[in-house]
Amino acid sequence: MDHEFYMAQALALAKEAAAAGEVPVGCVIVVGGEIVGRGRNRREEKQEVFSHAEMEAITDANHRLGSWRLEDASLYVTLEPCPMCAGAILNARIPKVFYGARDEVMGACGGVLNLFMENFPVRPALVGGILAEECRAVLREFFAGLRKD
Repeated sequence: MDHEFYMAQALALAKEAAAAGEVPVGCVIVVGGEIVGRGRNRREEKQEVFSHAEMEAITDANHRLGSWRLEDASLYVTLEPCPMCAGAILNARIPKVFYGARDEVMGACGGVLNLFMENFPVRPALVGGILAEECRAVLREFFAGLRKD
């Protein structure tokens, strides 16, 4: 499988989030070619600040694998992680992060700052721009729909 395949899986979750009235962000976690964690934004549904796509996917992977350590995982998310999610990625020891669209407002992987460049014990490899236009389009359509209402 390639990076675009996994990002397409995350994008499908982002579209589910949009259909549920959530900011359309989706995330999958992959170990050994298998998706072991899935998440999408659920902040409105749960009324919990922590219910970002990455946090949901990390929790799902933790439960499925029976470990908080995700040292062999790759994380694919449609929008650059925020500081909270970047911190969770660091704490989970995830070594590879792939994102779609850059976040110039809350991005903590280059959009505003890059936590992965700091002197933490694990510094994930970071690749942005995977299916970036498709990821941006889902966000644009969602926010355009909100402005119409």
